[in-house]
Amino acid sequence: MSDATKQNTRFFLTLFALFLIVFIWSAIHPHDRLTWLLEVLPTLIALPILAFTYKNFPLTSLLYLLILVHAIILLIGGHYTYAEVPLFNWLRDTFDLSRNYYDRLGHFTQGFIPAMIAREILLRKKVVKQGAWLFFIVCCICLSISACYEFIEWWVAVAAGGTAEAFLGTQGDVWDTQWDMFTALIGAFCAQIFLKRRHNQQLTKLERKV
Repeated sequence: MSDATKQNTRFFLTLFALFLIVFIWSAIHPHDRLTWLLEVLPTLIALPILAFTYKNFPLTSLLYLLILVHAIILLIGGHYTYAEVPLFNWLRDTFDLSRNYYDRLGHFTQGFIPAMIAREILLRKKVVKQGAWLFFIVCCICLSISACYEFIEWWVAVAAGGTAEAFLGTQGDVWDTQWDMFTALIGAFCAQIFLKRRHNQQLTKLERKV
C-alpha cells in the first residue's frame, strides 16, 4: 500500500470515527425517536454506499468532508428536531426572528452537498463537460432531490397524522415547502460558484491516481 493510499485511508477512517461519535450522541435520548429515525435515515443509507464504492470509485476528499458535514447537520436535527435546535432557538430569541432557522440551514446543505456530488459524478463519468450546461443540470438535480424530499415529508405526514409535525418542521409557515426548495437551489448555486476551483483541483489529482 502506497503512502498516498494509507493517507487517504486514514482520512476516511477519521471522518467515519467523527460520524460515529456524533451518531451515538444523536441516538441518546432524542426529542422524538420516530422523528430521529426519519431524519437520520439518509445517513444510514449513504454510509454503506460510500464504504462499498470507496475502493472502485473513491470520491475527492473535499466531497467526503462535505458529506460528513451534511450528516452531522442531519444528526443534530434528528436529535433535537429541526424546530428546536438550542443554538438556533437562542438566535431566534436574541434577534427576534420569526422562527428557528436550523431547517433552512438543513435545506441549504440539501442543495449544497448534493450539488458537489452530482458535479463530481457527471464530470468523472464524462456525462457533460464543464460549462453552463453542467451548472444548469446540477441545479436541476438538486431541485429534483429537494422536491422528492418534500414528497416524502408529505407522505409521512399523511401516514402519521399529527405525529409528523416535528418531522415536517413547518413552524406555521404556509410557504415552508417552497422556501425549502428555494433554499436548496441557493445552496446548489453557492456550491458550484465558491467550490468550483477547489473541486477541479482535487478532481485533477484524483484522475492522476486512478
